[in-house]
Amino acid sequence: MNADAWPRLPIEEWHDTCDTLHMWSQVVGKLTLRTTPLLNHYWNVAYQLTARGLATRPMTCGRCTLVAAFDLVSHELRLDASDGRSVVLPLEPMTVADFHSRTMDALARLGTSIPIWTMPQEVLDPIPFEQDTGHRSYDRDWANAFWRALTAMRPVFEEFRAGFTGKCSPLHFFWGSFDLAVTRFSGRRAPEKPDADPITRESYSHEVISHGFWPGGGDVDASFYAYTAPEPAGYASASVAPAAAAYDKDFKEFLLPYEEVRTAVSPETKLLAFLRSTYEAGADLAKWDRAALER
Repeated sequence: MNADAWPRLPIEEWHDTCDTLHMWSQVVGKLTLRTTPLLNHYWNVAYQLTARGLATRPMTCGRCTLVAAFDLVSHELRLDASDGRSVVLPLEPMTVADFHSRTMDALARLGTSIPIWTMPQEVLDPIPFEQDTGHRSYDRDWANAFWRALTAMRPVFEEFRAGFTGKCSPLHFFWGSFDLAVTRFSGRRAPEKPDADPITRESYSHEVISHGFWPGGGDVDASFYAYTAPEPAGYASASVAPAAAAYDKDFKEFLLPYEEVRTAVSPETKLLAFLRSTYEAGADLAKWDRAALER
């Protein structure tokens, strides 16, 4: 695979579609909160990568099983039920309010109703879905470019994940933070965070080293990230690869611009170097038992 397989994703050009798709993903993602049992660290609510986009885990709706999937190739939201019925909604420019209404109507056509809390999560100045008429952009080319970027990096993340035999998350996509993530665990509990919100307490109940991809937002372009939590002394000044990777004091993460990877002679080699070096820095400084955790 060469750099041509890694599409451009400049946030200044695709931010409107990115923001709208983020909100749409939250509307559908919140259905999983009501219909799937809580897995550790909220893994049950994350989207799974498919050959064509992002899909929920199977959801239990009465006697029926339901899967919702964003097809970013044919640009459709598919809701497929185990009784053979399906509803397909075209993905096209529309407000979040309209998308929310159409999604709820689609569920009704399948004979089910899934009440959700309509306030978006993990965003600044959230607007309830049914009131959000500002986010309305959907550019097919940018949505597909985003999907092709995820497709290009997926094998690299999965190769990285395969080298770890300890507890590790699947490679999955969170609709709250709108990022692709894979998280490794030391096996030790982390210090309690009594003042944290319930999601944070659950997510960081144990020591973790997490890696992922964020497609950008605000004035920050798409980036790969890595962090260790709790952060060990010396992590911020650790030597990591490639040279373009740097520690961000605001995010408390190492960041590597997607553009640096995309335009490399071998994007896969550069990304894998980032994943491995940031993991090794965090694991060594936090004194993880690497011999017991690595293949």
